[in-house]
Amino acid sequence: MLKVDHATIIGGGFSGTLLAINLLRHGSLRVTMVERRPDRLGRGLAYGAAQADHILNVRAANMSALPDQPEHFTAWLTQAGLGQEGSFATRRDYGAYLCAMLDSVRGLAGDRLTVLEDEAVDLVLDPCGAQVALRSGGTIATDIAIIAPGNLPPHDLPALAEMASPAYVNNPWAADMAKGLDEADTVLLLGSGLTAVDCALSLDSAGFAGRIIALSRRGLLPHSHAPAPPYTPRGERPRGPASALVHMVRTRAAEIGWRNAVDELRPFTPDMWRAASPAEQARFLRHLRPYWDIHRHRIAPPVAARLAAMQAEGRLQVRAAKIVDAIAMESGISMALRGRGQDAIERIDVARVVNCTGPLGDLRRTGDPLLQNLHARGVIRPDPLAIGIDVDQQCHAIADDGSAQARLFVVGPMTRGAHWEIVAVPDIRRQVWTLARQITGAHWVEAEGL
Repeated sequence: MLKVDHATIIGGGFSGTLLAINLLRHGSLRVTMVERRPDRLGRGLAYGAAQADHILNVRAANMSALPDQPEHFTAWLTQAGLGQEGSFATRRDYGAYLCAMLDSVRGLAGDRLTVLEDEAVDLVLDPCGAQVALRSGGTIATDIAIIAPGNLPPHDLPALAEMASPAYVNNPWAADMAKGLDEADTVLLLGSGLTAVDCALSLDSAGFAGRIIALSRRGLLPHSHAPAPPYTPRGERPRGPASALVHMVRTRAAEIGWRNAVDELRPFTPDMWRAASPAEQARFLRHLRPYWDIHRHRIAPPVAARLAAMQAEGRLQVRAAKIVDAIAMESGISMALRGRGQDAIERIDVARVVNCTGPLGDLRRTGDPLLQNLHARGVIRPDPLAIGIDVDQQCHAIADDGSAQARLFVVGPMTRGAHWEIVAVPDIRRQVWTLARQITGAHWVEAEGL
């Protein structure tokens, strides 16, 4: 095991912040955090860019940031007078909770924690540690480095890649998305998943009374949480090829309800993913992922009710189609669409197009200078499915030659190729908690100070 006195975490969002907190709780080492966006420190994109009406997709009872203190968030929420264990808290409140945790650990850690408002642009490994180069010109000498990039921005679809029109909004978290629109306008959301749901709610809250079209290849909206009957969860991981697993889930859904049938897989999903062959994983991404996402990543009932009301009023339409081309006009963008299963092409004129296709996973297409430099030198590589950065089960980055980098780790959603289910709080909190114990050598830790 490496002797680590100093760890540097690149990225101060949810994953990086939680890792820092756990390293400081479980050991006596020094931690440096590097975050280029001070307004995102502790919050990241999901909780730092959220609007006032964006709420969590999971009840407070399962949103503790500490796996060894399952009631931690509920206690904070109750004490703040913002809800209780059955509440769907706002994402802004959850961001405040994370910042409060970081402030608390900073006070307890003293000079063991350094937070730099800077950007890491390169990193050089050597047998004794790593040198992290900063945009400001400084350098950090560290024993290990952990990259916590969070979710990278979405990439442009081919038809919009060269689109310079102000009517095209590449950032789905833009606060002024509804600016200049009136009730006669149509807004096209590229995607119909969780990001599109957030954008539809933001447009509605901003007073936009026109029409919203959420467009995706299958035209599927996330399902809602709802009470499910009591059941006895399965005790071991289901086995077999993907086709058999699909049949098993359908059979269980008929027995215990589909929500229970999906939820009982959660403890086993990473092992099921790793047990699948690369061909099976690729088939899952091509054919089953959209259906898995809408059943697995559900929305809160109040959000589902708002979307249903907007649909009933004719203000929100969900369509299954693909984009053929896009032409910028003086008043917006003209979009050519081909409906799913159809040959005919339909052209519609919209006042605004918002990219809600979800986070970028292909390392080869990122614009992040640190990831670009590390990839160019072969220090890191894309995972085999090009949905993130290749890592082993212990979060070590994998180099071009297939070797695990002993002093370089990656955490958070960009490790989805190795773990698949690593986008939600319960998954990330377990990942960083386990890694912190691995780095510090902790075998049994009593929670202290938090």
